[in-house]
Amino acid sequence: MTGRPDKAVCYVQHDGHLLVFTHLDVPLTVAGVQVPAGTVDAGERPEDAAVRELREETGLAGSVLRSLGSEEYDVRPTRDQIATRHFFELAVSNAHTEDRWVAGEFDPNGGGIPQRWECWWLPLEHSQVLVAGLGAKLGALVR
Repeated sequence: MTGRPDKAVCYVQHDGHLLVFTHLDVPLTVAGVQVPAGTVDAGERPEDAAVRELREETGLAGSVLRSLGSEEYDVRPTRDQIATRHFFELAVSNAHTEDRWVAGEFDPNGGGIPQRWECWWLPLEHSQVLVAGLGAKLGALVR
């Protein structure tokens, strides 16, 4: 098994909606519906990684409102890895739940092909569609 990386997961809610994205070049059956998330860099605090990942993955500037806790996530069978996910509620200004926009990693740092996705606002009551355990702390979000 490879190491246990720390990941930051971003829950941005506005007016009863959750900020999510779906890949444009990868089938929904493969990539699913996701929230902004990513690896905590060496020496970086998880809350700082959450703000950075939100900006990198959506183009939005945000701030952490609160920590929602952490969970271990078994990534298998995708990778032989267990990650520690740190979940945060974040706020953004000027959110409009009818907005949709294209974002992505057009020049990935680690190489690989560019990735594009569409960002949009999912009604919170439909958030059970989040893939790969990304919904693990939704209950804490709405408390």
